[in-house]
Amino acid sequence: MRTLRTDAEREEAAALVQDRQRWLTMHGLPVPARADLPALFRDPQEKPAGLFEDGKLLACMIPQRDPDLGWGEGPCLFLSCVHTLPGQPDDITRLITLWASDFAARLDLPLVRAESLVRHPLEAEPIAALLRRLTGIGWDVRGSGPGREGDRVARLELTAEHRPGLSALIGCRFHKPQTAPDDRGSA
Repeated sequence: MRTLRTDAEREEAAALVQDRQRWLTMHGLPVPARADLPALFRDPQEKPAGLFEDGKLLACMIPQRDPDLGWGEGPCLFLSCVHTLPGQPDDITRLITLWASDFAARLDLPLVRAESLVRHPLEAEPIAALLRRLTGIGWDVRGSGPGREGDRVARLELTAEHRPGLSALIGCRFHKPQTAPDDRGSA
C-alpha cells in the first residue's frame, strides 16, 4: 500500500475507478452520484493510496483522518472512494481491511469507517451479500442513511488493531493522512 505520487499512478487509479464504475453499471449496481469521481484521483491536492501487487494496481482509495461524516462519533480513519480492480478475488478487500485496521492503530485512531452505496434496504441483494462478506472479515454495519456525498450508503466501522506480522504480507509506504477538511456540500 503506497501513496500515489506520480501522474502515471494517478492516471492508472482514475482508469481503475472508471473500469469499476463501468462494471458496477453493467451489473445493475449503484455508482456514486458525483459526476467525475476519477478526477479526484488525478487531483494533486488529494492524497490517494494504491494497493499494488507485482507492480499492478489492484485497488485505490483516499484515506482521510477524522472527516466530518455526519454519522459516527469520535476520531477515525475514513476510507473514501474505495475501488478495486474488477474481476479480482475478495482477497483484495481482506488485505485492505487488514491494512486499514493496522494503519489506524498505528495512528492511534480507534476505528476505521467507510461507506458503501446502496439503492435498496440492506437486507436486499446484492448489497446483502456484500455486507455479509464485509462483516465476515471484521466490519460492522452501522445502519444506512445519507453518506458524506449525499448518496444513500451502508455505514461501516472496523476496530483498529495492531497487526505486528502484517508487514510481511503488506508493505506500507503511505503518508500520514491529514485531518480532512469539512467539504460537505462542496461536491
